[in-house]
Amino acid sequence: MSGKTPAVLISEDDIRRRVDELAAAISRDYAGAAEVLLVGVLRGSFIFLADLARRLTVPCRVDFIAVSSYGDSTTGGEVRLILDVRTSVQGRHVIVVEDIVDTGSTLTYLLRTFGARQPASLKTCVLTRKPEGREVDVQVDYLGFDIPDAWVVGYGLDIADRYRTLPFIGVVDPAAEVAGISG
Repeated sequence: MSGKTPAVLISEDDIRRRVDELAAAISRDYAGAAEVLLVGVLRGSFIFLADLARRLTVPCRVDFIAVSSYGDSTTGGEVRLILDVRTSVQGRHVIVVEDIVDTGSTLTYLLRTFGARQPASLKTCVLTRKPEGREVDVQVDYLGFDIPDAWVVGYGLDIADRYRTLPFIGVVDPAAEVAGISG
């Protein structure tokens, strides 16, 4: 790591407030449902998913899926399934919980994958979205924050598996970080 603390883009308090609002909206929308299945996209969504799930007032189950599109570099790649959910999604109300939508490719892949499995409903809950970076127009049903086209870390977001546990979302220079990792 470069040794510098990332510049704060979204504070811990702002994140807490927004997660409360998202949980309230989801709880309202699924008030009559027997259960909601939250599918967290590993690894970036785990902190967001945990906070969101604890704030829901509707019954929920949590499962995870892992896909790969970035690896350890700062460039994108082909989306591929690494770990599938253990819970059947057929007939369930499914919300895919993602840390970030950049190009839109990963979330589009996941919506196609889960849509083919015949859920009762399928929605998305995304912590951050970069509107300028999108290559694929993908539906985001519950959105935390729109952010600028910068490399963000913290609250689950990372660069080469670093900074995930910061309580805020900050901005880093990817070139400096990669140089610091290899140097």
